[in-house]
Amino acid sequence: MKTVNFPLVRPFLKWPGGKYRLVSTLKSYLGNESCLVEPFVGAGALFLNTQHTRVVVNDVNTDLINLFCQLQNNSLNLTKEAKKLFVTKNNQAKVYYRFRERFNDSQDLWERALLFLFLNRHGYNGLCRYNAKGFYNVPFGAYKRPYFPEYEMQAFSKRAQHVTFHCQDYADLLNQLLQSPKLEKMTIYCDPPYAPLSETANFTGYAAKRFTLEDQKRLAQLAKALAKKGAKVLISNHDTPFTREIYRGARCQEIEVSRTISCKTHTRNKVSEIIACFSPAVSRSSKRQKV
Repeated sequence: MKTVNFPLVRPFLKWPGGKYRLVSTLKSYLGNESCLVEPFVGAGALFLNTQHTRVVVNDVNTDLINLFCQLQNNSLNLTKEAKKLFVTKNNQAKVYYRFRERFNDSQDLWERALLFLFLNRHGYNGLCRYNAKGFYNVPFGAYKRPYFPEYEMQAFSKRAQHVTFHCQDYADLLNQLLQSPKLEKMTIYCDPPYAPLSETANFTGYAAKRFTLEDQKRLAQLAKALAKKGAKVLISNHDTPFTREIYRGARCQEIEVSRTISCKTHTRNKVSEIIACFSPAVSRSSKRQKV
């Protein structure tokens, strides 16, 4: 597949840990594969900025995939109705929490899509977090003027016409792919909840189900199995002794990224991450890059 350089498209959702800054780095791994699969899509920065003729997007977060599907199928109405919520009178804590309660109580997919977008742009640092009961519990962000991403939503809708959306466990999707006899034309990019840097850094997901260390190992094993069938598998994660061990045999690139969750600028330190590439055609090597 011929690589063409276009201006990068930003995702329309705020997404801590999103890969917008790393799109160019990730695209350097892409070759002539015609199919891109993302089992942990998040805001979708990578697939939005590729020209693959077939794209399979998955995430376990039902609200995220519902919003994507609503935008794929009815972008004009969704954009029009969502824009009505982005007004000054709604940018206050009491309205935000009323909308959050309404979102948690709603069973209507259209309403949940609209409110999920509102909560994402008005909530604290764009976090997506649920409690043990599955209720969205991100606090109010108190931004002066939350941005309405109309242009970004239009760009997403256009790209989404070439995308198949799934909402299932990552392992179920990858095991389904393993049933295919050959996967030479496929790149699979995995951006799972990251392995903790310490015992106290235990945030492991943005859906009710948590992502454990056993999941990390299981993902690495699936990546190796998929590579044996011809797929190229990329995984992003923290660069730790644990991830280096489970990704043994992959070509690894170390990168340094700035953390943006903290509200205190001076605490946004650079953290080492890793991109592990599983492919039968490459040998082990490593390099370092600052982002």
